[in-house]
Amino acid sequence: MLLEMISTGEEVLSGQIVDTNAAWFADCMMGHGIELSRRSTVGDRMDDLISLFRERSRFADLILVNGGLGPTSDDLCAEAAAKAAGVGLVEHKEWRTHLEAWFHRRGRSMAASNLKQCLLPEGAVLVNNPAGSAPGFRLQINRAWLFFTPGVPVEFKQMVSEQFVPFLQQFHPGEATRLVKLLTFGHGESMLADQIDTIAVPAGITLGYRPSPPHVEIKVFARGDAGIAQQDAYVQQLQTLLGTAVVSTRCASIADEVHRLLLARPGTSLALAESCSGGMLCSQLVDFPGSSAYLQHSVVSYSNAAKELLLGVDATVLNRYGAVSSETAIAMAIGARTRLDSDYALAITGIAGPDGGSDEKPVGTVAVALCDRTQSWVQVVQLSQRSRILVRTMGCAIALDMLRRRLQDSEPLVPYPFITARRAYREEHRS
Repeated sequence: MLLEMISTGEEVLSGQIVDTNAAWFADCMMGHGIELSRRSTVGDRMDDLISLFRERSRFADLILVNGGLGPTSDDLCAEAAAKAAGVGLVEHKEWRTHLEAWFHRRGRSMAASNLKQCLLPEGAVLVNNPAGSAPGFRLQINRAWLFFTPGVPVEFKQMVSEQFVPFLQQFHPGEATRLVKLLTFGHGESMLADQIDTIAVPAGITLGYRPSPPHVEIKVFARGDAGIAQQDAYVQQLQTLLGTAVVSTRCASIADEVHRLLLARPGTSLALAESCSGGMLCSQLVDFPGSSAYLQHSVVSYSNAAKELLLGVDATVLNRYGAVSSETAIAMAIGARTRLDSDYALAITGIAGPDGGSDEKPVGTVAVALCDRTQSWVQVVQLSQRSRILVRTMGCAIALDMLRRRLQDSEPLVPYPFITARRAYREEHRS
């Protein structure tokens, strides 16, 4: 089956917004065993929409069209679809009744422009939108079914999950498939591929790589009963082969993995001390509901004065070793942990750039520390030739990976071939 996607909208075409819907949809389809054969982007121009609908409907079997279903003058998809199919627009009376009730429940008056959302191409099948005012619809043009969805991400994702996927499975049952993802960190894509190429890939299994800094995700895709039967053993082979590179087989980020590990240990507490990361580490954890069960506080101590006052870092440590040093990172972590007697603490301090470096400590120098009640681990890394945002992102990933390993009772300090290490050690706390 040939599945395509058409993204509509001037803001998407011009790059004013990033098309996250398209990335999410392609990944979602991969999870169901189907790869997109093509993706197109078109602006809010009637002739271009009609032309593209007609063109792609001659080649594809099923096309997901995203955007252009709102009430304003630049929302043209319903009218363009009708013209591409050679039919008129008709009011969907049930949706008008639904829409009037939808506004009434919210205590709002429905604008006259919203009536436009009740107009569908003649012969189209309405697709319910439980989260918004714009209905979707599906319409056959030439050889293809075109499945229209609104562009609002929360509406789009729900409609894909609840409406599109069941239609897809009915439309194209296909063979049995199964996808396993290996999340890796600290190893480059080519390095991982070279290692994996040393073992044979079983029949019925294909591999895919998705670099998304700070991670590289390896997709192990099995098709058919024979491929699925061999998948678990092959995944185990890969995990053994790649060793410390693999950080999760169930999560899309190290933060998610750490979050789950902490929730699995009721009563465990965590404190954070951040300098160059500026709260990013805390933000990555509080993105997940339930993080209040373990996260006690995050101190963003950007200046030396804040490190001294808020975390109790000794001025002599700062003066002797500098704000970006293993000694300061350990002192920050210990200070954060002892403030509320947490079980664990993480600290990050570094030079994110693009300015502020020196010959001794160039831009990209980052010190990351982990401490518990009895000992500390620290490493200083050099993240050269990376942007300011990536230096901060990588620093957070290293910190979380250290905590992940400690929670899994493994050594927190491991070499990362893709990251230059400058110093790493463990020390016991003085009583």
